[in-house]
Amino acid sequence: MEVARVRNHAPKRKRLDSDASETDAAINRNGDIDLSLLEAIEKSQTPLEVLDLKTLKKLVLGFERRLRDNIAARLKYPDLPDKFADTEIELHEEIQKLRVLAGAPELYPDMVNLNVIPSIVNLLAHDNSDIAVDAVNLLQDLTDEDILEDNDEPALVLVDALVENNVLELLVQNLHRLSDNDPDEAASAYSTLATIENLIEVKPAVAEMVCERTKLLRWLLGKIKVREFDGNKQYASEILAILLQNSTANQKRLGQMNGVDVVLQAVAMYKSRDPKSSDEEEMVENLFDCLCCLLMPLENKERFVIAEGVELMIIIMKQKKLAYGSAIRAMDFAMTKYPPACERFVDVLGLKTIFAAFMGKIPLSKKNKKERYQEELEERILSLIASLFSGILRGSRRDRILSKFVESEYEKIDRLMELYMRYLDRVKAETERIDQLELDDLKVRLFVILDW
Repeated sequence: MEVARVRNHAPKRKRLDSDASETDAAINRNGDIDLSLLEAIEKSQTPLEVLDLKTLKKLVLGFERRLRDNIAARLKYPDLPDKFADTEIELHEEIQKLRVLAGAPELYPDMVNLNVIPSIVNLLAHDNSDIAVDAVNLLQDLTDEDILEDNDEPALVLVDALVENNVLELLVQNLHRLSDNDPDEAASAYSTLATIENLIEVKPAVAEMVCERTKLLRWLLGKIKVREFDGNKQYASEILAILLQNSTANQKRLGQMNGVDVVLQAVAMYKSRDPKSSDEEEMVENLFDCLCCLLMPLENKERFVIAEGVELMIIIMKQKKLAYGSAIRAMDFAMTKYPPACERFVDVLGLKTIFAAFMGKIPLSKKNKKERYQEELEERILSLIASLFSGILRGSRRDRILSKFVESEYEKIDRLMELYMRYLDRVKAETERIDQLELDDLKVRLFVILDW
C-alpha cells in the first residue's frame, strides 16, 4: 500500500503588527488612554492612498529612482560605505512602501508590465544583506497564499515573471549566505522558505524547477542534519516533504545525493526519545513523510536496505515511542514490491514485533488513541504482512512467516478472520450506499425525461 501524503502544513510565523503595537503603547497599565500620545501617533501616520494604477506607477518610479541612486553611489565610492549609506536607507524605505501592493493583487499584471520585477529580484544579490532581507520580505508579502487565494490569474502572471527573472536561483543563493546566529537573518531564511512554498502553491511545476536549477535540496539536507531543534529546521523538513511529495524526479535526485541516509540519521535521533514539543513532533512527522516519499523509487529502496533502514525501523518499533506508527508506515513503503527488504525484515527478527502489532498490542499515547490513527495503522500492518507473503515465496523465511499463524492455538488466524469479516461488512455497506446513489440518480433522470 504505497500512498504518499503530506499532512496539512503548520501555520506560518505571524509578523508583528507595528501599528497595533504603537496604539497599545498609548494605553498605560491601568487601561487609561494617553490622548497626547494617540494624537502624536495619528499625526505621524501617512494617509492611506487608493491602490490603483496611478499609485502603482508612483511607487515603482520612487523605488527605481532610489535603486539607481544606490547603484551609482556604490560604483562611485566602492570603498567608502559612509558615502552610500544614506542611499541604502532611502532604498530600504522605498522597498517597505512596495509591500502595500500585496493588498492589490489585481495590479500584479500591471506591475509586471512596468518591468519592475527584474529590479526587485536582483535585490536578492545586493551586497548589503539587509537590503536582500527586505527583498525577501517583499516577495513573501506579494506571494502570500491568503492574498493570492482568490486571484489565480494575477498570481500566475507574477510567479511566471519571477521565475523568468531567476528568482529561484537568487533566493537559494541568498539562503546560503544567511546565518542562523543572526535573528534577523534566521527570520529571513524562514521567509525565503515561505516564499518558495508560496510559489509552488501557485505553480506546482516550481517544485521540480527549484531542485533542478538550485542547490536547495543540499541546503535542506544540511538543515535537517543539525541536532538542535528550531523553527527553521521544522520548516526545512516541511518544505523537503512538499518537494518530494509528487515528484519522482526529486525523489530520485535526493536519493542520488545520499538523501536516504541523511533522513535516516535525522529520524534516528528519535529512536529512543519523544519530541519535546508539538512543533518538534510535527517535524518528526515531516521527516517520516520525506522518508516514505523517498522510498517510492526502486533504487531508493535498495539504498534504504543498505543503510540499515530496516534495522532502524524495527528498533523504533520496539522502543514504542511516538514514532512507532511512522516506522511501520515507512516499512510498508520499503517492502512494497521489493523482496530484499522483506527478506531483511525476517532476518533481523522483525516478525515478532509486527505480529504483536497485528494482534492489537499497540503502545498507547494521546496520538494513537484516535480511532482513525488506529485504523490507518491496522491497514499498514496488513499491507506489510501481505508484502511479506508476496515478496517471500519459498524457503525457510516463508516457513517462519507461516509458523506465526500456527502458534498460540491459531490465534492469528482468528484475528485474521475477525479483520476479514469487519472489512467485508464495510465493503457491503459501501456497495449498498453506491447502489442507492445510482438508483436515486436514475430516478431523477427518469423524472426529468417524463416531465419533459
